[in-house]
Amino acid sequence: MTSASATPTLLTQRLQSIDALRGLVILFMLLDHVRETFFLHRQVSDPMTIDVTEPSLFASRTLAHLCAPVFVLLTGLSAWLYGEKYQGRSDVSAFLFKRGLFLVVLEFTLVNFAWTFQLPPSVVYMQVIWAIGVSMIALSLLVWLPRPALFALGAAIIAGHNLFDGLHFGVESALHVPWAILHDRGWLEVSDTLRLRTSYPVLPWIGVIALGYCIGPWFARGSEAGERQHRLLLAGVIALLGFMVLRIYNGYGEAPWSGYPTVTQTLMSFFNITKYPPSLLFLALTLGCGLLLLRAFERAGLARWISALAVFGAAPMFFYLLHLYVLKLLYLACVALLGLNHGDYFGFDSIASVWLSAVLLAVALYLPVRWFARLKARRRDLRWLKYF
Repeated sequence: MTSASATPTLLTQRLQSIDALRGLVILFMLLDHVRETFFLHRQVSDPMTIDVTEPSLFASRTLAHLCAPVFVLLTGLSAWLYGEKYQGRSDVSAFLFKRGLFLVVLEFTLVNFAWTFQLPPSVVYMQVIWAIGVSMIALSLLVWLPRPALFALGAAIIAGHNLFDGLHFGVESALHVPWAILHDRGWLEVSDTLRLRTSYPVLPWIGVIALGYCIGPWFARGSEAGERQHRLLLAGVIALLGFMVLRIYNGYGEAPWSGYPTVTQTLMSFFNITKYPPSLLFLALTLGCGLLLLRAFERAGLARWISALAVFGAAPMFFYLLHLYVLKLLYLACVALLGLNHGDYFGFDSIASVWLSAVLLAVALYLPVRWFARLKARRRDLRWLKYF
């Protein structure tokens, strides 16, 4: 039995593990965005082309695959915890709708400008913040379903959406726009001067956020840590076993893998998965790893490295906006001072430089992110802070 004096520590461990996992994938995201800024001359396809992708670049990009699934899963989990803290599903629904709408607006304004520095924009990229926002709006309606029904719906979306991979609608069809938003990544022509890119089709992400909400009760106040960790272990192992079986079968929702002259390339082919939209295998692999990492972080307790990761995870939107603008300004400064050195781009010559830059940026951004996270925790009266 846990003593009353120990309860706050256990509660801190329970919730800090969530922030720490979010912090870890934020650092993976930083690495990937450094790659997309300073290694753009070596852009990769989706899925990647094994013959022309070196293992270090493949590994860097594959690590970043964890980001969006873990973000969206934890968004659903955090929504459940928000309802436990306040007045239940009514408050959750209202908060999800408002925050989802806020994220959609943010994607079309500050986020898109950070990528393009173009005003007015000629292209708007509907990326991960858009997908999270739309998923939150969808969940604001779905939270009224019974938990078993919500779980079944989320699992069905994740497992079944690849059945529609061959379904496409031309621009003349009334279904072209909704289907491009839901499942079929493409371009939407708004006017002669503006196009929208549905980079993150949202249907699979709605399934992920629903599953995240469904595992919320595992983290309820008073829940037994050992039981929660057992469930996380079981769910993570089932997801990874499902990935292995389906990938070996090589037949559903994913480009087939094949043998290559080297073991490294064969393994790369095996783990070469599709993100846009995320295939069943993509989500099984990344969510399985995410659940096991969440268990490992809780078991690590209040270690200093867990606390450091949790700083990044405590203010995710602040970090997201900050790092995008820092990267854009750094890139423009390099072009101004050093010029273009890879055709139309300025870029690093090796992936090692990408990693080193990501580490240095993480260190540089730690203090401002910690300041904002502490401000957010201290000023509960400033309601707008919770959106970041």
